[in-house]
Amino acid sequence: MAGRFQDNVVLVTGGGSGIGKTSALSFSKEGAKVIVADRDDVGGEETVDEIKTLGGHALFVKTDVGEKAEVDVLFHTIARHYGRLDCALNNAGIEGNMAPTAECTETNWDRIININLKGVWLCMKEEIQLMLNQKKGAIVNTSSVAGVIGVKNLPAYVASKHGVIGLTKGAAMEYAKAGIRINAVCPGFIKGAMVDRLTGGDAKIESQFLEKYPMGRMGESQEVADAVLWLCTDMASFVTGHALTVDGGRVIG
Repeated sequence: MAGRFQDNVVLVTGGGSGIGKTSALSFSKEGAKVIVADRDDVGGEETVDEIKTLGGHALFVKTDVGEKAEVDVLFHTIARHYGRLDCALNNAGIEGNMAPTAECTETNWDRIININLKGVWLCMKEEIQLMLNQKKGAIVNTSSVAGVIGVKNLPAYVASKHGVIGLTKGAAMEYAKAGIRINAVCPGFIKGAMVDRLTGGDAKIESQFLEKYPMGRMGESQEVADAVLWLCTDMASFVTGHALTVDGGRVIG
């Protein structure tokens, strides 16, 4: 399975479904050894099984990225099995409950910020340490169009995704001379479980979302995965601290 990531060690959090799963499979098809981390052990194991069926190498580690102890276990496992980390996609995230800002509960706020923002930071801390040892690495953090523009009724989600971009930019500045590139992807309306939860499967609500997208369609997980992989290749060797929108033009105007 020779490819752009032949024998690279790659971590994908939230790899049990959606963009994370598609990215994990894409890295594997390009020759990477993939560590899949997810709270959902069923989804995570399914991703690993698919990779192995295709002839790839993969390892699943059940992880809640918002819990430091579980993140520590994840990275101890990576260090023990591989001793290095070449690329990472910090993709684990949730949207939480929809409600206006004044009605968002503290429980909902804390849960979303803990996973979407603190979880990215906890993983980055460990990823950077491993990459400093080899003087090279690429990290991609999953933000959202909601990290670039305002979105109603998702205050914690929007705050977390804006935070991911800020965290990405600051860290990119800190480690650029150490050979570590850190970027973010900002997906728009992508087919999958999260969109189904937001629309409730209602075609009318879906069409209202799509009215704001110049391309007039939802994106595919593969389209985001392709952007993630590009950001991790030497083709993007002069790109760091960038928040790349993959959104069908949603944030143009």
